Amino acid sequence: MSFFRTKSVSQLQEDASSSKLSKNLSVMDLTFLGVGGIIGAGVFVLTGIAAARYAGPGVALSFVIAGFLCILVGLTYSEFSSFIPASGSVYSYTFASLGEGMAFLCGWSLILAYTVTASAVAVGFSGYLSGMSASLGFVIPDYLLKTPAEGGIVNLPSIIIILLLCSVLIRGTKQSAKLNFALILVALAAIIAFVVTAAPHANPDNLNPFAPFGVRGIFSGASIVFFSYMGFDAVATSAEECKNPSRDLPIGIISSIAICMALYIAVSLALTAAVNYTQLDTPEPVAYALRLLGWPDLANLIAVGVLAGIITTLIVYLFGQSRIFFAVSRDGLLPQHLCKIHDTYHTPYLITIVGSIIIAIISGFVPLMHIVELSNTGTLAVFLINFIGIVAMRRNHPEITRKFRCPILPIIAPIGVIVCFYLIYELSPLTHMLFIGWLVLGLIIYYAYSRSHSLLNKQ
Repeated sequence: MSFFRTKSVSQLQEDASSSKLSKNLSVMDLTFLGVGGIIGAGVFVLTGIAAARYAGPGVALSFVIAGFLCILVGLTYSEFSSFIPASGSVYSYTFASLGEGMAFLCGWSLILAYTVTASAVAVGFSGYLSGMSASLGFVIPDYLLKTPAEGGIVNLPSIIIILLLCSVLIRGTKQSAKLNFALILVALAAIIAFVVTAAPHANPDNLNPFAPFGVRGIFSGASIVFFSYMGFDAVATSAEECKNPSRDLPIGIISSIAICMALYIAVSLALTAAVNYTQLDTPEPVAYALRLLGWPDLANLIAVGVLAGIITTLIVYLFGQSRIFFAVSRDGLLPQHLCKIHDTYHTPYLITIVGSIIIAIISGFVPLMHIVELSNTGTLAVFLINFIGIVAMRRNHPEITRKFRCPILPIIAPIGVIVCFYLIYELSPLTHMLFIGWLVLGLIIYYAYSRSHSLLNKQ
């Protein structure tokens, strides 16, 4: 029965209070951490691909559906985080509500999601960098921009940017937050400039048909762009580094989702109204659209803002992945030496290095769309479990003081489960098989190593 043994809320609270991680993040830092994680790759990379292949101009509705689901998830996160201020987000919440085995599988799925999502974002960075450099007269050879499956050798820029940001994250959370804040301002300026420039070129004919692939295409688009919102989960993973987690985490989570949903809708409508969706199957749709509209210099300028936005997303995903690894290894479910904290910088430097190397390898050698779909499956599965976990926690531990309570939970939880399940269903059969294989590998590791090395088992 070790699979279902739970960790008490008091133990999780004690882990958080005794952590050696620096507690220096404010509510503003958390909000910008969420915005930085959300606003980059989705709006600058996936908008065009989702429109061209799945939803057409209806990709705006795809962003609404995905954002609506994330708001529901964010409300449950907010309740959990108000009394479990521990690193690990859903992993820690599931450990308290559904047990060790389910928590390990959630952590295992989140590690997959953060790893492959960061890899996809790095590929987007490479696409924009190559497009901007080519327009300036410096052409990066194709064999250094494409994976072997795409006819190249390696996607080199994606590897370089990941390793550079790894070194930034090792030096400290507050320093990373400052860099993140500055880059977000640049990215927001780029978004506003694009919308203002593209809107006058809007052609009603480009929006007709609005849903060329039908309603199912809009939902398929939602299952693809869903990963665009995943950055808000990183806010919850930073709980042990917050000044006042029970108050600040709910504000940071909900506000970052709401801000980014509004920006996604504005950009997707401006993009598909100005350029026909059939022309947007590119990893740099915003800059490509501006060049097509006759604004090459502005495209290069905005590409700088786009690169800033993508870098903020990478910072957040690298951060989130390392904190999930940290939480799982601290409980003994993965080797505990991985969660070692740096004596000077007070960051989990070993797992940050290991995780960054894995991300760099994937981004350098795996095509983009295979990465995105696998990421979404893991994230949606974790969110589905989260809805079940919050109901179980309410039922089994009504006595716990909650500084934030998810409203109308009996309605929100079933809706969340249904939407998560349907979006998983809309992904490809190959993605389903790969994710099932990942879960089977996780179960093998749990029963071969994690169950016997768990701190709960030793206690």
